[in-house]
Amino acid sequence: MNTINLTTFATVMQTGSISGAAEKLFITQPAVSKRIKNLESEFGVTLFDTVGRGIIATPAAHELLPYAKKWLDDYESCRASLQHSKETASGKLVIGTSHHIGLHHLAPVLKRFIQTYPAVQLEVQFMDSEEAHKAVLDGDVSLAFLTLPPTYDLRLNYHTLWSDPLYFVTGTLSSLAQKNNVTLLQLAHHPAILPAANTFTSQITLAEFNRHNLRPYATMTTNPLESIRMLVSIGLGWSVLPETLINQDLVKIDMAEDFELQRHLGVVVNPNLTRSASTQALMDMLSIAE
Repeated sequence: MNTINLTTFATVMQTGSISGAAEKLFITQPAVSKRIKNLESEFGVTLFDTVGRGIIATPAAHELLPYAKKWLDDYESCRASLQHSKETASGKLVIGTSHHIGLHHLAPVLKRFIQTYPAVQLEVQFMDSEEAHKAVLDGDVSLAFLTLPPTYDLRLNYHTLWSDPLYFVTGTLSSLAQKNNVTLLQLAHHPAILPAANTFTSQITLAEFNRHNLRPYATMTTNPLESIRMLVSIGLGWSVLPETLINQDLVKIDMAEDFELQRHLGVVVNPNLTRSASTQALMDMLSIAE
């Protein structure tokens, strides 16, 4: 529906003449007549009869007028609502997060966000970093907090929020806990519990072993780091974990070399998606500028 034609029709009905409508709309009389003809063609009715030098509204015009007014009012309401949504953080915001970030880093951020923007309906979806990465790429979530991949996808934008050093750890009763100057070669002969090889965190560990032409002896794989911590703590093997997960049941292995295993945690956004005011508000709160 062409709102310009409807507005012109309503103005003609209000002024009672083509010339009056043209003057009020700041257009020519032929332009007014053309818009009325377009509307008549669209509905297949005659809206005005010409009598002498004036016009008379037909029954169809009187029937159309209340509909036209309602459509124009609804259009303005819709336009105002869309503009408000564009400028105001409100509505539903779906974000993804890895379990580790959600449990150990994100709570204070999201607590402040929902207190600052109570009109936003926040939905948090927990998933592996790799799954969250794909969800952003596919447009299933507005943004995601995850372990940043070793190699960036040029279709996405990445922002580091937290550095997360990784350490070789084992259970307190493990024989590795009593050894000093442990080499990667020695470690490779002890059972390891690591995330799946395709995970970003595991790729960091495997890359370090690859640099020494070694592979860890992985006897078990599980992706949640909290699950790995439990399995290591009861003596089933060693692993690589961030500082936030090292508790009294674990010890850092005394390695012969100072390995700087580092993963970066942050947020990923898809620049090809139209950014809502809610998404922008969260990024502003995180002090992310693009």
